[in-house]
Amino acid sequence: MAALSELFDQTILVVPVHKTPAPSGTSPLQGHHLSVLALGHPAGSRLRRKLSLLLWMPRNIPRIWRAVHEADAVHTPLGGDVGTLGALAALVQGKPLFIRYCGLWGHPTTFFQQFWFWLCETVAGGRNVVLATGWDERPPSAKNPHIQWIFSTSLRKQDIVSLPRRTGWEAGQPLKLITVGRQEPGKNTALTIQALRLIREQYPQTTFDIVGDGSDLPGLRRLVAELDLGDAVTFHGYVNHDAVIAALLAANIFCFPTRTEGFPKVVHEALACGLPVVTTPVSVLKHLINDQNGVLLSDTEPKTITQAVLGLIADPDRFGLMIRHAQQMALDYSLERWRDEIGDMLRTAWNCPLSTVL
Repeated sequence: MAALSELFDQTILVVPVHKTPAPSGTSPLQGHHLSVLALGHPAGSRLRRKLSLLLWMPRNIPRIWRAVHEADAVHTPLGGDVGTLGALAALVQGKPLFIRYCGLWGHPTTFFQQFWFWLCETVAGGRNVVLATGWDERPPSAKNPHIQWIFSTSLRKQDIVSLPRRTGWEAGQPLKLITVGRQEPGKNTALTIQALRLIREQYPQTTFDIVGDGSDLPGLRRLVAELDLGDAVTFHGYVNHDAVIAALLAANIFCFPTRTEGFPKVVHEALACGLPVVTTPVSVLKHLINDQNGVLLSDTEPKTITQAVLGLIADPDRFGLMIRHAQQMALDYSLERWRDEIGDMLRTAWNCPLSTVL
């Protein structure tokens, strides 16, 4: 939001706000003339949250409606219930609308995902700008050519260039693998754990850091115990962004044998930190990763992951070159470029200078 606010004279962030104290590691909200309209926070999560919205709506929908009425244009990330209400209010009031679909585009499974997907395909065009997070050779939608791809990022150019420059990796040094993200079955972290056992047979100094929460964590912990890798695997759980960057800077190779992705920010952050990436050729990853900055896996078998990692460390000089290429690739996806690409799309669609957005 800080980057987006730089496009407008004034930005009002309409969001539910917890009354509880902020968790540790949070940063103050900053931006260009950026303010917050705090809504009540619906109770619970998932289905319980949806049900609690029935009690939440009578008090908060009028506030959303008034805020939309006072704005010149409306930005709503989807999916999300508050964003959905904001989008509907903007459509009814005829406001220029900017939607970013932040979930996995093109694979709706739940009722709400199907609704958001339908909404995006229905309204895109004219003054309604709809962007899908990800990238592919094909446009996001065969039904509506007005939907466009946008990449995802969290680092400004200055953030990237100010990161410590790596000097490389040498044989005999400990080898640290890492993965970052919500630990769900689709991330295939279990396969990296299985590969770790094979890697340690040839390189016993290898360790693996797993950063992030998720439903797959209990199973991953059991697998680590079954393979007797407790001394080689560290579970960090959820950590703030600064801690993520610190963990990446302390590692050597980013392992990400995922099955499905949009545009994973963690891969961009790994490249910015100079990590060669071992991943799969899905979505944008087949364009981000090449033989100059990592390995695209032909399959996700543990043996294939093992060969990829051992191949990377077989030539320390090449490894050093890959570090530099990784950091250079990251510069192509800075937060400034993300902001400017969105700004160009909005100016073209709205045919006017940008002013106040909700």
